[in-house]
Amino acid sequence: MARSRRRPPVLVVVVALVAALFFALPFAGLLQRAAWSKLLTDLGTEESIEALELSLVASLSSTVVVVLFGTPLAWVLARVEVPGRAIVRGLVLLPMVLPPVVGGVALISAFSLRSPIGGWLHDVFGLQLTFSTKGVVLAEVFVAMPFYVITVEAALRNVDQRYEQVAASLGASRFTVFRRVTLPMVAPSVGAGAVLAWARALGEFGATITFAGNIVGRTQTLPLAVYLKLEGDGEAAIALSLVLLLVSFVVLVGLRDKWLVRA
Repeated sequence: MARSRRRPPVLVVVVALVAALFFALPFAGLLQRAAWSKLLTDLGTEESIEALELSLVASLSSTVVVVLFGTPLAWVLARVEVPGRAIVRGLVLLPMVLPPVVGGVALISAFSLRSPIGGWLHDVFGLQLTFSTKGVVLAEVFVAMPFYVITVEAALRNVDQRYEQVAASLGASRFTVFRRVTLPMVAPSVGAGAVLAWARALGEFGATITFAGNIVGRTQTLPLAVYLKLEGDGEAAIALSLVLLLVSFVVLVGLRDKWLVRA
């Protein structure tokens, strides 16, 4: 028997439309204020190109780091009963709700040249994280990894472990079980988490400017360039904002049906 369709409550639809407009109107305003005739000129300046290149390099590099380190972390949080696991999870997810500027101050406290770890890294390896491109990547990893970990951990918790147990009973090692059985089953969530982490890294501002500074050609990413341009060149700031808006929107919408829904 076919299930009859019921009309949604009018009030719910109206409230939902208002909520959707709340997100659509700012973007529409941005598009309306853009100086389309000068868009390519504003984006073609040396400063804009450097900010764009640095943003792509730093965000992609941070995403690679997030996947390499976040996957084992998500697996441990999902599968291993360790004392204080709730505290560890809370620490991992804390950057999601922590003001980014506070995250930047925390990174300075841990990795500046005056800190024990930062001083050791500089003395032994000659590595300076503050006010450097490496510092930009570190700041983006700090704010983006929680999005990846929480996505992959949820997927690992929902995996039917009977398939893994069968593979182990047939003689497969733990690594083989993870690579041949577990990873393919959570691949959509891994992809979704990586996309979310990359989008968060691409738009990172507060922790980056606090920890790495705003140095043109070295640490000035697109969000920082937008902030700087707002003080004297509003049209260029809008042009750079449109790039961030377009890239993020296209990626999230394009991958939604393949990964985000399945995840």
